[in-house]
Amino acid sequence: MPSFATAAQPTIEKDFYRIGEVSRLTHLKPFVLRYWETEFPMLEPVKSPSGHRLYRQQDVEMVLRIKRLLYDEGYTIAGARRHLREQNGGSESEGSTGAASGSAVDGAAQLLSRKMLLDLRDTLRAFLTLLERK
Repeated sequence: MPSFATAAQPTIEKDFYRIGEVSRLTHLKPFVLRYWETEFPMLEPVKSPSGHRLYRQQDVEMVLRIKRLLYDEGYTIAGARRHLREQNGGSESEGSTGAASGSAVDGAAQLLSRKMLLDLRDTLRAFLTLLERK
């Protein structure tokens, strides 16, 4: 069963999905998917002989990961790209339990730092708004 299925939508088991299907499954516009292909090298659907984009299961899952990072967690495109690169490279190198628990602590610290930076950004924007009014 694909991991992107929800209770509201039927499960489709196929080898390839066209961009319209991926758009409906992920609730994203096709132009967003095409743009993300240019920004995220790990998102690389194959092209059919007629030039149509064909997304594999792992491509659809990558789209959902990118969407979560950008829309839910507040990453920038560059930050999400970096996060995905680090996650793909770092997950294979962590073999011991100590490394995994250490990375969990690092992840929590990184999330806290990110929240602090987002709060700081909002505060600075508020100050800028006040300064612009004078």
